[in-house]
Amino acid sequence: MTFEAAFEKLKTYGQEHVLKYYDSLSDSEKSSLLEQIDSTDFSVISCLERKGELGKKGTISPLPAMQIEEIEAQKEHFRKTGLEAIKAGKVGAVLLAGGMGTRLGSDDPKGMYNIGITREVFIFQRLIDNLMEVVKEAGTWIPLYVMTSDKNHLATTSFLKEKEYFGYHPDYVFFFQQEMAPATDYQGKIFLEKPYKMSTSPNGNGGWFISMDRAGILDHVHESGVEWLNVFAVDNVLQRIADPVFVGATIEKNVEVGSKVVKKNAPDEKVGVMCLEDGRPSIVEYYELTDELMNAKDENGDPAYYFGVILNYLFKVSALEEIMAKQLPLHVVEKKIPYLDEQGEEQKPDTPNGYKFEQLVLDMIHELNSCLPFEVVRNREFAPIKNKTGVDSVESARRLCEENGIVL
Repeated sequence: MTFEAAFEKLKTYGQEHVLKYYDSLSDSEKSSLLEQIDSTDFSVISCLERKGELGKKGTISPLPAMQIEEIEAQKEHFRKTGLEAIKAGKVGAVLLAGGMGTRLGSDDPKGMYNIGITREVFIFQRLIDNLMEVVKEAGTWIPLYVMTSDKNHLATTSFLKEKEYFGYHPDYVFFFQQEMAPATDYQGKIFLEKPYKMSTSPNGNGGWFISMDRAGILDHVHESGVEWLNVFAVDNVLQRIADPVFVGATIEKNVEVGSKVVKKNAPDEKVGVMCLEDGRPSIVEYYELTDELMNAKDENGDPAYYFGVILNYLFKVSALEEIMAKQLPLHVVEKKIPYLDEQGEEQKPDTPNGYKFEQLVLDMIHELNSCLPFEVVRNREFAPIKNKTGVDSVESARRLCEENGIVL
């Protein structure tokens, strides 16, 4: 992209200030900035004009889950169906690993964090070990697509290569980077992170599929005959991946997405819950739950909105492709965003100072016609690591790993 073309593109969106330092940059820095401008979708900023309308929920009603008792009764049937699909190469796994370990006190990608006590046990290692159990059971390798970000791509790929993918066959590991979205101040002006770089952030956990497509990974999905993608977050070290019983149940129930869920440990636990919204599957985030919804009961006297999502979903690829052409809703999120001030000095604010723009996986689910909430045993499959200590922490995950016989 030429300077003139970059200026015209920026002018269209009122962002000419991005070129403020252009004349003082080195040739490589100029090239880097022009390339970033060329690849950035500035249209997301226009949603600030509709910020008050975004994220409004429709009519919420319960979506019953397939509970453990029902699953146990059909477990072997589901397992058989799931294993057949896996052996036929119809199932792939997508690891969302674009985050950093900042909240854990680490400057490395989150998946590189060592939770071991007497030996090294990395988060990536735990996840791959879990997937390897299914590989051994099925007798076939499962494609593993790893989503990184521009902040951690090199570190992640280098680390996994150095660790020889913890025993996973390298021919079945594929990397792609998450698309980035610009970050702005409250007036909608894009921040500069460096004189030669706009401030950007990952486009949310709902941006993974379009990021796969733009990186060319979807071509591999088609060529391999993969029909189902099990997408999961990096921070849950106990989750079962490409779980044959889950795969089989989702296929047997003829739905477009399956969602692993756990019973909430308290009405106000900070997890989103499965529901119907205007008759379509959806998720209500914990901060959106009204007292009325939190205390609602079903016909058995149990909480009507009982099952929390753990970000482990099995999507039908053909259904995802149908919704990819649509523009998923954007969520405008207030964040603390490092930036260059008017004097060109780097600032790291202590309080939110602007907006980031994200697409969320819950909106992908709401675009689909059918969903199976699939209950799993909480203490066996839910050990998220979001903090160093306390709730959902390294400490709590270590206890749960040991409870499940995992040597740390």
